[in-house]
Amino acid sequence: MKFLSIYKSVERGVPPSQEEMSRMGQLIEKEMKAGTLLATEGCLPSALGARVRISGGKLTVTDGPFTEAKEVIGGFAILQANSKAEAIEMTKNFLQVAGDGECELRQVYEAGQNTCADAAAAS
Repeated sequence: MKFLSIYKSVERGVPPSQEEMSRMGQLIEKEMKAGTLLATEGCLPSALGARVRISGGKLTVTDGPFTEAKEVIGGFAILQANSKAEAIEMTKNFLQVAGDGECELRQVYEAGQNTCADAAAAS
């Protein structure tokens, strides 16, 4: 099963230290070699981003930074796991390295998976 892990944290305003980058690099390398981490990327500061919304047929674009947000998306990962419980354990390991924040974990639809009930049964 594939899972999308969306990392949310308070925007730091400063890049990670060399030690933090090294620890994260080691975790990423280990999980990639094991085949349990399929893809991962971090996001640049929200000041460089934009939000695009549609409401009542009207499109609006708001440039960052998003000061009204308590948390911003800091990055994402695509995980390969045998169960939701296993994906949760992988996410806990990530947060131990990343620090304060939270991850929203969502199973990714894959061909042959007919319904949400099928996905829930597999968890």
